[in-house]
Amino acid sequence: MLRKAVPSDLLALKAVRSSVVENILSDPTKVTDDDYDLYVANPGVAVWEENGEVVGFSAADPRNGNIWALFVVPGFERNGIGSILLAEACACLKSAGIGRAWLTTDRNTRAERFYRAAGWEHVGEKDNELLFERSL
Repeated sequence: MLRKAVPSDLLALKAVRSSVVENILSDPTKVTDDDYDLYVANPGVAVWEENGEVVGFSAADPRNGNIWALFVVPGFERNGIGSILLAEACACLKSAGIGRAWLTTDRNTRAERFYRAAGWEHVGEKDNELLFERSL
């Protein structure tokens, strides 16, 4: 079930983020509790629930068009959850008047292949990651 994130999702978002096997957060101190509080307060953060458990989330920033998070717990991947969360993030940005979304990801990852397959265009690099854009 898709829904907007709420403050009580804070621990679940952390658990989802730390569960991934690619795009591992090398220094967990870089994402603080305050950061997660901001994430949950952001209207662009959506979660996917299975049997009452958050198993994925996406985060879009309607101020600048960036989709800065899309994570699905291993074991729930390849079931369409990522595509639904990505569509929700794009819809949030579009409703905020954003015409073109952007995101970054590491090279040679499933995420890179996922975004390419979803029609995102590789337009360059940003902070040593691949930069993708897509019209909304």
